[in-house]
Amino acid sequence: MLNSLIQKYNVPGPRYTSYPTVPYWNEKHFSLEQWKNTFVKSFEESNTSEGISLYIHLPFCESLCTFCGCHKRITKRHEVEHPYIEAVLKEWQLYCDLFPNKPKIKEIHLGGGTPTFFSPENLERLIHGILSKADLADEYEFSFEGHPNNTTREHLQKLFDLGFRRVSFGVQDYSPKVQEAIHRVQSFHNVAKVTFWAREIGYTSISHDLIYGLPFQTLEDVVDTIEKTKSLSPDRLAFYSYAHVPWIKGNGQRGFKDEDVPKDEEKRKLYEVGKQLLAFKGYKEIGMDHFALRTDSLYHSFKQNKLHRNFMGYSSSKTQLMIGLGVSSISDSWYGFAQNEKTLEDYYTRLENNEIPVFKGHILTDEDLIIRKHILNLMCHLKTDWSSGLYFEQLPEVLFSLEEMLHDELIEITDTSLKITEKGKPFVRNVCMAFDLRLRENQPQRQLFSMTI
Repeated sequence: MLNSLIQKYNVPGPRYTSYPTVPYWNEKHFSLEQWKNTFVKSFEESNTSEGISLYIHLPFCESLCTFCGCHKRITKRHEVEHPYIEAVLKEWQLYCDLFPNKPKIKEIHLGGGTPTFFSPENLERLIHGILSKADLADEYEFSFEGHPNNTTREHLQKLFDLGFRRVSFGVQDYSPKVQEAIHRVQSFHNVAKVTFWAREIGYTSISHDLIYGLPFQTLEDVVDTIEKTKSLSPDRLAFYSYAHVPWIKGNGQRGFKDEDVPKDEEKRKLYEVGKQLLAFKGYKEIGMDHFALRTDSLYHSFKQNKLHRNFMGYSSSKTQLMIGLGVSSISDSWYGFAQNEKTLEDYYTRLENNEIPVFKGHILTDEDLIIRKHILNLMCHLKTDWSSGLYFEQLPEVLFSLEEMLHDELIEITDTSLKITEKGKPFVRNVCMAFDLRLRENQPQRQLFSMTI
């Protein structure tokens, strides 16, 4: 039965870290001044009560992982660190100049690229520069992504001393054949070493990122990877579907052929077996592709209906305003999105001209805001309702389009609500697509998204 459902619903679709999704941003009606206005509005509404989040993109990597779809710059020249940090701090100052009062930081996340490409001393200079312009929220959370091959104990200790308590290590898979295909060769010993260091130093949430559907990956590989992972007992796990998007310019996905990548039923079996094994090991499924032990804050937020989702993925807490600093970063004011220049050269040039380096964005309409809430509800809570101001004109049409999913028992619908069933969990992206009015009204003529399953 599951196989036939996979064949029916496995279509290209967004991952919904935002609505509208980036390909459907209305760039023609976007301006930097509009973005600044939504930024200030959101800051005034939420800074005192919530605080703000910062995502800082550190794009440098010493080698290219061919599974990666992120914006990065491959180099072994570490002299690039200093000018980049100076640029990020200048961008931060330009945003601080817009604040009507001192910002209160609730979250900082260092993403990449490879944040641990930077020396501990340069990361300290970056964080000191950020915090010198802000206060901290009462319950702030700092996190970073670490590469097991180059994260040193000095990195972990320095960032801990700066207030970081969450770290995520990219593991992907322990199979030598898979690692060679994706050009991400790292031993279990290296992952164990940095995990034990983090725990000894005092990190309260350690996460491992795993991927299923990688080239040459077998069921035995997934089982072996999860068994090894459980022996290290990370507090939370991301078990992502490999997004095969080789058409994206600059993407590194050229280390293998399309036929080397598991597809459809074969790929879904990797996930289903992996999920069952994780459940047996004590990990609870949270949202889409995420798992956590009962002791982790992500699990507590999920149980309390406080889970949030943004461009960083799932978060245990919500802020209305998220500022993306660094090349290609995306900011979210709730009322608008703005993406920075994608090349270092353009990013530096805009900052040299004392300009916030945004090159495109989208200002949400009233309809966008309603749809965004529905999609967030579905992605975070697996349910939504339209009894409290979330009704929209096209809702009857949306519900009619979901009749097949209702018949397949993937969802339950009442007069005022929709709930995704246990059987429907693998198809949450498909349910969201029914609510995605911009996608419904303008089907892409070429493939823009990875497959939903």
